[in-house]
Amino acid sequence: MLNRFAPLVPLALVTLLFGCATHTQNVAEQQKPAQQSQAKFVAAQSSTVYEEEVATEKELADFSGSKPYQLPVLADSILERGMSLIGTRYRFGGTSEAGFDCSGFIGYLFREEAGMNLPRSTREMIKVDAPLVARNNLKPGDLLFFSTAGRGRVSHAGIYLGDNQFIHSSSRRSGGVRVDNLGDSYWSKTFIEAKRALAMAPTTVTASK
Repeated sequence: MLNRFAPLVPLALVTLLFGCATHTQNVAEQQKPAQQSQAKFVAAQSSTVYEEEVATEKELADFSGSKPYQLPVLADSILERGMSLIGTRYRFGGTSEAGFDCSGFIGYLFREEAGMNLPRSTREMIKVDAPLVARNNLKPGDLLFFSTAGRGRVSHAGIYLGDNQFIHSSSRRSGGVRVDNLGDSYWSKTFIEAKRALAMAPTTVTASK
């Protein structure tokens, strides 16, 4: 499955709009020393803002073990639909194929493909009662949360594809829906946490195609 999501979209200029990620990599790399120190402090503190206990493999299995479906199947469906939307324009407040913001894109895919109604904003989405997943245990379909506005507060979200890549709706100037690498210095520093929201999917999925 991961081979289907291997192609990367080159990194482009991204701008911050109400909780949807944006950044200019060159600018970030050329920050003044004082700004760099502050950024490092924020990154170090961000993990304490959303302090939760990471779920073990057994707890993850127990959480969704009673569901009559395979999570990878739902993840495949969500990610295939998401990849088909690459290039869809960014639109603040957008929740349809006419245009998405970051949380609108995630909400659309999970609603259409998994029958799930996630909170509308990233600030509420990060609070969903789903298992918290360690970064080294990420699986396709997991939600990723970032603090792109500083101060350790969530301001952007995406969906993990596999192979250290994720898909998200970033900004107008970066082309809207695109794929980026979690290993990129910017995304790595702003990453807060990940949650396995698919473990909350209803037992009966009535996805519209």
